[in-house]
Amino acid sequence: MADDNTQRWPRNAAVGGIKTDKNIRPSVDSNDSVNQRSPRSSGGFTTDKDIGSHRPKHRSLYSIDSTSSLYSIDSQRSKPPPPGTYHIQLPKEQIYRVPPPENARRYEDLSRQKHNRCRCCCCYFFVTLLILCLLAALVVGIFFLVCRPHKPRFSVSGVSVAGINLTSPSPFSPVIGLKMRCNNVNGKLGLVYERGSAVEIFHEGIRLGDGEFTAFEQPAENVTVTVTKLRGSRIQLTSSSRKDLVESQKKGKVRVDVSVKAPIRFRVGAVTTWTMSVTVDCKVTVDKLASSATVITEDCVTEDIRLI
Repeated sequence: MADDNTQRWPRNAAVGGIKTDKNIRPSVDSNDSVNQRSPRSSGGFTTDKDIGSHRPKHRSLYSIDSTSSLYSIDSQRSKPPPPGTYHIQLPKEQIYRVPPPENARRYEDLSRQKHNRCRCCCCYFFVTLLILCLLAALVVGIFFLVCRPHKPRFSVSGVSVAGINLTSPSPFSPVIGLKMRCNNVNGKLGLVYERGSAVEIFHEGIRLGDGEFTAFEQPAENVTVTVTKLRGSRIQLTSSSRKDLVESQKKGKVRVDVSVKAPIRFRVGAVTTWTMSVTVDCKVTVDKLASSATVITEDCVTEDIRLI
């Protein structure tokens, strides 16, 4: 019976002459289960002495609540993430990437190849240009050696002037007709006079009129006469120039200068050369500046033909 009473844990009863305390509570060891007895219990009861000696080492049943609160606080703390793979996203401006060294070497190799390629292209271009220039010079040399081109000869055969009034100081607009003889002295080469030429006539440095030389084709060893109209617009002569011109007409010797610049080409059969330029300067003397003027003297000089 004594063993049964010790297992029931009576509250305010005296068993075997031992009085229990009201505040005595069963203690639970952390290493023992609840159903096991305390190792220092006397007849199944725990005394004040035993309680005092074991309080620092044993936790009471009511102290479990405080422990559970500690567990709840620990549960609210952030736990470390489990091991695995994580993706961290950073702003783009904070990402600094250092290329591997082999990329730098590859970039240097590509840059060197690019520079070498550019140098090769420049060299090929200059070499090709030099070859073309040499071929052109060779063709021109063969052309001049075989065909032996000569510059044409020019002469002024007639001059007619209208619209000049020397009795009035007012400006005048003359119309001048210029007749020229073009002589092609080449025995194998024909001449092609293209558009875009220019003819001017002067008296003592004053331009009396200008116009365009006639475009035509001329065979080898041929003489062609062309007529070109020159026009002037509101020409104002000074008193001294007008006086000199009047005195020249009285003497029957009025000097005028004629300048011709014409683009020409040489032709051999069906082959035509590139465009060249010919310049002619003529010094002409007429008896008067009228429609019935007569050429007294003339001297035309053809300058060397410009190949370009």
